[in-house]
Amino acid sequence: MSKKVWSLIVVIVLLVGVMLYSAMTGSLKVDLSQLMTGLWTGTDDQVNVVKDLRLPRIFVSVMAGAALAVAGVLLQAVMKNPLADAGVIGISSGAALISLIAVTVFPALYFWMPFFSFIGGALACLMVYGFSWKSGLHPIRLILIGVAVNAIFSGLGQSFNYRGSYAVTSINQVTTSTLSMKKWVDVEVIVTYGGIGLILAMLVFSWCNFLSLQDKTAKNLGFNVTRARLLISVIAVLLAATATAIAGVIAFIGLLVPHCARYLVGSDHKWLIPFSALCGGLLLLLADTLGRTVLAPNEIPASIIMAVIGGPFLIFLIRKADRTYGH
Repeated sequence: MSKKVWSLIVVIVLLVGVMLYSAMTGSLKVDLSQLMTGLWTGTDDQVNVVKDLRLPRIFVSVMAGAALAVAGVLLQAVMKNPLADAGVIGISSGAALISLIAVTVFPALYFWMPFFSFIGGALACLMVYGFSWKSGLHPIRLILIGVAVNAIFSGLGQSFNYRGSYAVTSINQVTTSTLSMKKWVDVEVIVTYGGIGLILAMLVFSWCNFLSLQDKTAKNLGFNVTRARLLISVIAVLLAATATAIAGVIAFIGLLVPHCARYLVGSDHKWLIPFSALCGGLLLLLADTLGRTVLAPNEIPASIIMAVIGGPFLIFLIRKADRTYGH
């Protein structure tokens, strides 16, 4: 078998293994046989607690990680920028801010959070494009504008923490980057919207491959570059906004995963997109599992672990930014 197939198999095995380990480990420990029997019969109180509290958190982590990783792949293809990531350039913080404002003003619209997150992510994406454009999109200028936009939205979002109202306090628990206290309704939302985004991302893999060419070359082949960039950006915003609405703002997954995936499966998006989805789910689940077990009973949010890992990686990529994208 080829390196691509082996890489895919290994990641799937690791993902299943970490999911089982995460389900069995924590303040309440169960062994594998007890877990399987309890899930089948529904008569084990300990397993029922795991089912109601721990399993939703695991599925949300996997889906959010997959969505953020694929959003990173799509944004890097659209912007021809290896530094693009929904968390770094402000899409995630924009999604969090607009959903926070909307649900604070209209608490009855709580379950419309993914929609409001999409509006906020789209606004942030437009701002990054608009302010970065100067006879083309330069990779470093784009990432610097993105960091500035991210800082603006993050600062506005943090200002809500000091208003003290009950509605803001309760909704802030959702828009912050904690994966605790997730419910099956959260799983339903992220699987529905995130699943749609992942399917759409797979359907446009050939467009992503065309965008790796020079724009003039792609246009000469009859490819509509502008339409492709717009639609792929919409899919990326949908994925990032859905993950942000349910899991909070988590940066660097869309930066780390696509680069590591390219070393293993290459730059063909037919392989890169599904492989990145699996790796993203594995990475966020691993970060969340470590965060809640290393200093138990205290927890370290997965976003902090990702920031510790992703910050140095971003510095490394900026230093290497003179390399040609995709090579």
